[in-house]
Amino acid sequence: MTADKNGITLLGNKENNYSYEYNPDILEVFENRHKENDYFVKFNCPEFTSLCPITGQPDFASIYISYVPDIYMVESKSLKLYLFSYRNHGDFHENCINNIMKDLIKLMDPKYIEVWGKFTPRGGISIDPYCNYGKKGTEWEETARKRLHLHDLYPENIDNR
Repeated sequence: MTADKNGITLLGNKENNYSYEYNPDILEVFENRHKENDYFVKFNCPEFTSLCPITGQPDFASIYISYVPDIYMVESKSLKLYLFSYRNHGDFHENCINNIMKDLIKLMDPKYIEVWGKFTPRGGISIDPYCNYGKKGTEWEETARKRLHLHDLYPENIDNR
């Protein structure tokens, strides 16, 4: 994982090496130019795939990542390649979502982050894990607690799966 603002190597590079195995070392960061502002950055990945660790069957999901940056921000091409690296990774939905969040926390140390996976049904059931984190000792720690407690208070209507 690159943590140097001048260490961006993937953006603009036309010779991509796609990793078909889970690889958080692909992730790169750049410096947040608006550290004085609190603002959300949101990524939507509607084509996430991983494998069931028991059957080896593919699992498909839309992954939503929202975060409030502090000093560093994740570079989007590296995030795409990182999420692609789950393609042949066998893990449960809940683990994938928590690992994505933990890898991004380790990379960026954001003020706040949440990751939500909306997996398509297999066997007649869908699984939608959600996790979040607020930096300890900041107002974002309380925000994370509240968001988690109220996360599914008003469940969405599922009409697209």
